[in-house]
Amino acid sequence: MTTTVVVPLLLLGAALALLPPAGALRRIRTRTASRSVRATGAAGRRPVAVAAIAALATVLIVVSGSVAVVVAALLVGATAHGRIARARADRERIAQVAAVQAGLDTLAAELTVGAHPAAACAAAADECAPPVAEVFRTAAARARLGGSAAQGFRGARGPAAEAFERIAAVWLVADRHGLALAELLQAVRADLQGRARFRRRTEAGLAGARATAAVLAGLPVVGVGLGQLMGASPWRVLLGGGVGGVLLVVGSALACAGLFWTDRITRRVVS
Repeated sequence: MTTTVVVPLLLLGAALALLPPAGALRRIRTRTASRSVRATGAAGRRPVAVAAIAALATVLIVVSGSVAVVVAALLVGATAHGRIARARADRERIAQVAAVQAGLDTLAAELTVGAHPAAACAAAADECAPPVAEVFRTAAARARLGGSAAQGFRGARGPAAEAFERIAAVWLVADRHGLALAELLQAVRADLQGRARFRRRTEAGLAGARATAAVLAGLPVVGVGLGQLMGASPWRVLLGGGVGGVLLVVGSALACAGLFWTDRITRRVVS
């Protein structure tokens, strides 16, 4: 058997070996459910994603007969997957921080009228969606058992963990020094709103730079397409292996590196 046949068979076998059964996926989701919803989804999808990548690599090698095509496709796919995952994580963080702000409104209002911290946290949980509501319920349980609700907020995980850490910090300050907790919570909410407004303005200002980076990364593809229309047959050179395969991998790596570096710079400005 030639290498062109052996390598696809090995990759296909790896794909089948890495694909977990349904029972295993259920156990993964059950064990990680208490940590965070996001972590649960990532743990459940990771083995399937690895198996899908191995199967796709098998198909590409069989169709093209070139390992360079597979390497270039994996580079582009990994870059696209990373950018989509980061965008999804940003949307999730924004939604959860907004839910925390809504919960803080209810929490501060309940404490202002003299409600017990446990009842106030429970009322705030009713105004939020999971997993933010679960954190408020944990804090309510802590307060109901005689402890400090700050410990419930401090143990929170996920995209809104930083916001909950701020709530825990001001709660501990109020417990230690006897300050008005409702006013401190309103200050935390105002701080979260200010940070959200700053992030939106910064994201809007960086939209042009990100669009320019995406256009520049796609220009080589447009150039190759124009060369193909002119009869220069660049695809045959790039997909034919040898020097063309090396150029395909290097070009794909440089384009992906440019996108990665642009995202790193813009995200550092936003954060």
